[in-house]
Amino acid sequence: MRILILSTLFPAANRRNFGIFVERQTAALAATGDIAVKVINPVGIAPWPLSRMGDQAGLRNLPDHEQWGELDVYRPQFTAIPKFGGRFNPAAIARAVLPLAQDLHARVGFDLIDAEFFYPDGPAAMRLSQALGVPYTIKARGGDIHHWGAQPGCTAQILEAADKAAGLLAVSGALKADMVALGIDAAKIRVHYTGLDQTRFIPRDRVTEKAKLGISGPLILSVGALIPRKGQDLLIAALPSLPDATLMLAGKGASESDFRALAAELGVADRVRFLGSVPHDDLPALYAAADIMALVSASEGLANAWVEALACGTPIIASDVGGIRELVKTPDAGRIVARTSQAVADAVRDILTNPPARKAVAANVSVFSWEENARQLAAFFGEVAR
Repeated sequence: MRILILSTLFPAANRRNFGIFVERQTAALAATGDIAVKVINPVGIAPWPLSRMGDQAGLRNLPDHEQWGELDVYRPQFTAIPKFGGRFNPAAIARAVLPLAQDLHARVGFDLIDAEFFYPDGPAAMRLSQALGVPYTIKARGGDIHHWGAQPGCTAQILEAADKAAGLLAVSGALKADMVALGIDAAKIRVHYTGLDQTRFIPRDRVTEKAKLGISGPLILSVGALIPRKGQDLLIAALPSLPDATLMLAGKGASESDFRALAAELGVADRVRFLGSVPHDDLPALYAAADIMALVSASEGLANAWVEALACGTPIIASDVGGIRELVKTPDAGRIVARTSQAVADAVRDILTNPPARKAVAANVSVFSWEENARQLAAFFGEVAR
């Protein structure tokens, strides 16, 4: 099969962790040997003068076409108006991508277009499908449904794209239920869990890994963008009740200055480490060093950080969102808590008092692998293409 992967989420030289789960999934799919893929990663560029600010310069200078690992990746640019232009992005992407997609289709002959994020990728794929006469599929990952599905001008586009798609995927059963509640046909949606590199995300000696970080007491790790939805402020607010604990925040985002101010206000700034964007290859050691990985988000699909932490033998604390109950089925896996600092603090103390065996924690995600992820995805693509 020949598949065009359309994804606004994909790593690049200036943002190597951005959409890395899409890269890993696509690389595993290509490695099956039964499927040839081309990746189109549309890059949104703000109009001038905003295009000269922040990380925009790095995005503008990305190559139009490059070999990313084993993958052939194209990066056409489209105009994206920050904050206010969301409803226009699918059409803008389709206009920017169509000439390239037509050229590739003439040379390759695609059997299927796969959109790797429901919005804006899904409605953009719908437009390409109509122009090329090729069926398309869409994968939902969480924020693309929870956020964009509630935005004026976007909901109708999501529903139309879902209706015309040949098939749909969701990263958890809970996200599938949310899609159905939005008005999407349940019969078209298949649950497709994330993958995991079981050779790298493995339990290690916690004391040894902590020593490398210069930490001897309890360590709480949170992996995720520093934005209000992820709830790192609740973890910071829990620290006064956990006097010996250190909190490490792996990620960057617009709320970092607010979180730093909160830590200073509560007198815990010396126990909160802002790590910035941590290379994905460095995460296994961090997970292994932590006593707990906490992510109390307001919404999720099925967070990769949950799966990776568990694989490293580290129990998790999470809010009751997304597919968390599909992972935390026993106390060994962690605790599901209310989104309050008190609930977080209570759960931390409970886990530290009764720490589970690392192998028992890792057993909760023993079935996750990129090989199985790719096998299921290849089977799905084959069914919908037929």
